[in-house]
Formats: sequence, C-alpha cells, structure tokens
Amino acid sequence: MRQMTCRWLFVVGGATILAGCGDRAQVISEPNTLASIASTRDEAADEHDDVGRDDVRIVSATGDITAAVNDYRNLLGALNPNVAGEQPGERREINWDGVPAAFTNNDLFPGDFFNKNSPRGVVFTTNGSAFRISNNGYVDVNPGYAGEFNFFSPTKLFATRDGTITDVQFFVAGSDTPALVRGFGSVFADVGRANSTTIEYFDSAGNRLLRIKAPRRSDAAGLSFLGAVFDSRIVSRVRITSGDTPIGPDALDNVRRAGHKHDIVVMDDFIYGEPRAAQ
Repeated sequence: MRQMTCRWLFVVGGATILAGCGDRAQVISEPNTLASIASTRDEAADEHDDVGRDDVRIVSATGDITAAVNDYRNLLGALNPNVAGEQPGERREINWDGVPAAFTNNDLFPGDFFNKNSPRGVVFTTNGSAFRISNNGYVDVNPGYAGEFNFFSPTKLFATRDGTITDVQFFVAGSDTPALVRGFGSVFADVGRANSTTIEYFDSAGNRLLRIKAPRRSDAAGLSFLGAVFDSRIVSRVRITSGDTPIGPDALDNVRRAGHKHDIVVMDDFIYGEPRAAQ
C-alpha cells in the first residue's frame, strides 16, 4: 500500500504509523559516541517525521504478528542462504538462534558476526558498550526481567548494553563492499510507549529517508513488528532505537507503574533486503 499525500497515517493491526523523510546528515555511532547520537534525536530532526513518501510500503503490527511478518517477507522476496556474495533471492534474515554459546549470555557478541562468521551482509554498531544475545530473557542480567521479554522465534533475543541505539550498516555479504537494500524490519519485545521505539532509514549520503515508530504491545506476548520496503534499493543504513532505557541490573520497566517511566525493549528477528553493491 502506498500513500500519495504529504502527511499520512498507515494503520495495521491497531497500530498507527507516521512516516517521513529528511535530509540531515547522520554518522554511524561507535560505542560511547553519545554526542553524535543526540544529534538525531533533537527537535529539528523530528520535524521531518511528518513528511510523507510515495515510494515506500510500511508493515506494522502488534499482538499476533505472524501474518504481518509473513507479509513483509513476501514484499521483499525469496530468502537467500547464509553465504557470502550477492545471492539471487531478495531477502536475508537473522533470528539469533544460531549464535554459538561462546557469544550467548555475555557481552562478547561481535558487531560484524553476521558479515564474517555467518555472512549475511550486516555490521552493527551502537551508542552503548556491547551487544548481548540471551536465551533466558535476560534474567541473568536482572532477575526482575522474568516473563518480561518473549521471543518470536525461539529462543534467543538481541539487545545493546548501556545504550538503546543499534546502527545496521549493509555490505555485500562477507565483504567490505558497501551495499544497498530495499528494506529492513524488526521484531520487538515489550514496546510499552508509543514513541520509544523507532527505525530510521538512511541513504548512502547519510540523508534520512524515513522514520517510523513501532506500535505498543497489545497482549501478554508483548511482541511488535515494524518494517518498510522501498520501491528501489536505496537504503545504506538503518538506526534502531529500542526503548528509552537499556537493560541493566538496576533498570526495570515501569511503563504501567507510577513515577518516571522507563521502557525497556529488546529485539528478535531482523528481516531485510539482499545487500547488493552500491553503484
């Protein structure tokens, strides 16, 4: 579904998404580069959220997200194997469950794992200190997370440490060749606030193409899905903001309690277009 006006709302599964574009230059975050992260969250950047595009389709859902995830997969095309080089299909996926024990339940997961160890054409950086894969819902980080984060594909989840932003840069799988994709989507666990979790899309010049917001959880499972597919291969990088508070031994999600709100959100499946070399 396309939107043809300058300001539009797209509603799926009870969620309302406002799409936009902009031309602010962005910089990929490295660990602890908080100043560059702050520049994307200021009021001037957010003004561009209200500007619509006519070359993008957005899929958003909460509750039982299975149908929406499958719709998104179909929009992108056939799934490719996890091998190096450009593949004939149009889709790659990451569900974290193949990450080995050596990189699970610790802060050792390398940001280039899915370009070198298991070549799928993505490299992650963050404003935090590390990435953490969990097979226990992060209860080893904080026992208070018991039952908080459910998975879409069993059983591992993905989160940043000491930060809430993950940048995803695209490369031809297994190489250092910059690449472009048509789209990117993510499953989120426990989105509790309407504006806490977003995906931003950038072109190869660093211009922001689109910013969309994940819908709040609507049931006990607590899952949400959000993704966009462009008509052409123009996305060089995406920035995921997952909640407003990172996981930690002293951090608890209190969206439904009194006092200052903290929304802790983690991620499951990433679904994105086949990375092909930028021309």
